[in-house]
Amino acid sequence: MSDEQYRYTEPDYRDQQNYYPPETHEPWPRGGHIDVSPSASPDGVTADDLSTAKLLGDVKPVPAAGWRRVLHDATGGRWNVGNSAKEQRRIELTKQVNRPLHGSAKIALLSLKGGVGKTTITATLGSTFASIRGDRVIALDANPDRGTLSQKMRLETDATVRSLLHDVRTLDKYSDVRRYTSQNESRLEILASDSDPAVSEAFSAEDYDETVRLLERFYSIVLTDCGTGLLHSAMRAILHGADSLVIVSSGSVDGARSASATMDWLDAHGYRELVEQSIAVINMVRPQAKGVDLHRIVEHFEQRCRAVRLIPFDPHLEQGAEVDLDRLQPKTRAALLDLAAAVSVTFT
Repeated sequence: MSDEQYRYTEPDYRDQQNYYPPETHEPWPRGGHIDVSPSASPDGVTADDLSTAKLLGDVKPVPAAGWRRVLHDATGGRWNVGNSAKEQRRIELTKQVNRPLHGSAKIALLSLKGGVGKTTITATLGSTFASIRGDRVIALDANPDRGTLSQKMRLETDATVRSLLHDVRTLDKYSDVRRYTSQNESRLEILASDSDPAVSEAFSAEDYDETVRLLERFYSIVLTDCGTGLLHSAMRAILHGADSLVIVSSGSVDGARSASATMDWLDAHGYRELVEQSIAVINMVRPQAKGVDLHRIVEHFEQRCRAVRLIPFDPHLEQGAEVDLDRLQPKTRAALLDLAAAVSVTFT
């Protein structure tokens, strides 16, 4: 066979370059806008009809953990029984906690009675938010009676809210503010109060407002650990600026009475709407005392506020030292997630 038969001939694309779609006899748009709106198709058929849900149907999520995940992985995904009801609820609560937030949410934690674990709830709730969300979360110690929020994590600085206020005019960036805060493993930051009670007592409503105005520029969630005195100067500013109120009680009779009395005072001083939208936390700082009708306590607060959440007794929290979410019992982690989800309902 001659070489001529193997000679490569360049194809003639001239006719293809002049090709028009059948029937329309109009050229394809070149460099212009292609109309993909529903009205572009005479039958209303659009690219939306090729969505994942329509093409693949309901795809069962891969189990997150446990024997369900082991079975899924061992069979290469052929056996997928999905998540348990408990795991599915955890996923849904996590989505709720992680919902988008426009601006900054200010959450005040309050109790008239000491020893109910208000500061511990501030640290654990803040840590729960910080560990789930991708934005910044900070807890501010506004207790004028030598607050203990700084004892709930390893301190990275000796700076306090008073130090920050002294330099507030020079703080323009997040990195500037970060020099005055400490951060734990969950990414929660705290701004400590002064250890000198005389200095802490001087923390006024104006001081609080100026502090929060700065913090809400750089943090999505600002938690305030309040003192036990409702008549303190800063308390008026805290209550006036709060988006959410968390009232902490213990599971004891006197703890419940004190929390209810707090609501009475707030009702009588123009904060009824804030109380109605508040969350009552029954914090079991000790194992449940015999004879105390906890169900009756829950029912009482359900009639007064938006939601009631119970935090079970946990040996790690009983120690009163630095808070580490990884050392909490699973039921405590679950309860804190539930609390965070309840608080985040008001996020907008």
